[in-house]
Amino acid sequence: MAGYKETPRQKLIGMLYLVLTALLALNVSKQILDAFIVVNETMETTNANFSQKLDASYSKFKQQYQIAPEKVGPNWEKAQEAHKLSDDLIAYVDSLKFEVIRKTERLQTIQEAWNMKLAETSRKDNFDVPTEFFIGQSHDGSTGRAAELRKRIEKYREDMLNLVDQKYRGIIKIGLSTDGPYYDANGVEQNWQMHNFYHTILAAAVTILNEIKAQILNAEFDVINNLYASVTAEDWKFDEIKAKVIPKSNYVFIGEEYQAEILVAAYDTKQNPNVRYLFGADTLTPANYHLASPLEGTGGLVTLKLPATSEGLKRFAGIIKIISPLGDTMSFHFKDEYIVAKPALTISPTKMNVFYIGVENPVSISVPGSPERIIPSITEGRIKADGDNWIVYDLPKGTREAIISVNAIFSGKTKSMGSSTFRLKIVPDPIATIGGKDEGMVSKSILLAGPYLVAEMPAWFDFDLRYTVISYTFVTDIAGYITEIPVQGNRLTPEITRIIQDAKKNKRIWFEDIAVRGPDGDRNISSISLKIN
Repeated sequence: MAGYKETPRQKLIGMLYLVLTALLALNVSKQILDAFIVVNETMETTNANFSQKLDASYSKFKQQYQIAPEKVGPNWEKAQEAHKLSDDLIAYVDSLKFEVIRKTERLQTIQEAWNMKLAETSRKDNFDVPTEFFIGQSHDGSTGRAAELRKRIEKYREDMLNLVDQKYRGIIKIGLSTDGPYYDANGVEQNWQMHNFYHTILAAAVTILNEIKAQILNAEFDVINNLYASVTAEDWKFDEIKAKVIPKSNYVFIGEEYQAEILVAAYDTKQNPNVRYLFGADTLTPANYHLASPLEGTGGLVTLKLPATSEGLKRFAGIIKIISPLGDTMSFHFKDEYIVAKPALTISPTKMNVFYIGVENPVSISVPGSPERIIPSITEGRIKADGDNWIVYDLPKGTREAIISVNAIFSGKTKSMGSSTFRLKIVPDPIATIGGKDEGMVSKSILLAGPYLVAEMPAWFDFDLRYTVISYTFVTDIAGYITEIPVQGNRLTPEITRIIQDAKKNKRIWFEDIAVRGPDGDRNISSISLKIN
């Protein structure tokens, strides 16, 4: 283990990892599998929270870079490199996670594994596939994917430490140690990959990978904070002083707030600036200064919040006043603009105005404002991504409507964009024909030239569904008596062919009890009524 004092967060992660290791030594009962799921969900939540903290650190770092790019630039570039190193390793860990789920669950695509939660897996207690995947055929795991993961972790540690100044490397908290020592249940020493992935069930392997992601995020967090702290305020040199407006977003929805940070690179950041702003103005002048509203701030930073109550382009202007080291009052003007719009959501099936049960229904979902991500959900059935669009499927029979709700992520925050309700209908019956006819007059030659029944979907139904006639009953009258001939399959039997050949003009024939088979099962459809001409 690393020789440094652990934070409460790291202690929690370590404790969860010890619990996980202890569980591995026990028989895998349902209760233990459920425990793995709980630990894994906790780890995923921790990683999501960690990502938000990292985003806040990068945002603070970027603000200082915007104020003094010459001074902060070198460390800001190292921070970007640290972010790339972490993203690359996390992407590799995720690729291992989804690939081992795919192999263990016997899925066809990585996308299926990506969409599957650990709790939804059916073979979470399987250890044969994960062991083969991570350890391979070697006795020490050198031929499996775990060995490659170890190499990448060690390379990541080295690269991240190289970003830190030499004098801070002894105190930086990289973690991610693979040196051990590690021991098996019998006290025999083993390496990192065998200790973590030999005879490890799927549920444990996924949890371990998520714990590795947590360590990566923790390492990135500590390196970024070290790089940021090493650029001290006392060392900054300024050639000029400018007012800066840093909006969180220039696209605001009604009911929300426009937020911006107004900063000034002052000689003394400990003094509180005097800030006034005027909504709807392009500049603040002596003539309209008395109309401006004051803002309170501390340490050279003021947060401006403006209500978004109506649509359109909004402007504001203001002034910041600070006291220079010589005791003079210095004024710096600022201005900005932003757009207020209603939350808008467009959800539309691309083929029909309803959803059909038993088929995959393409849906187009669009949200204005260029969100980072769109997250739809549906009250009935399921919805999945399909390129730039979405697919609604697995709609249950017996339901009449489904509601699609959409959340969108803007600047890391989730915003509800609304919902739409859709009617659910069963797929319409196909239409049975013979000789291209389902009713009316037909010649013997046409019937005998194509002696089989076919079932086709109505022309207005824009889905590629195919049904096959599996049985029917041929009905006609012979010598004044109604004759019914049941048939399996879709072809005319020799007996029916002979009856048609002998039929006189205007003879009436029927094809009834027509049963068809399609992707949603078997069903009976409408009869065919014909008259020989």
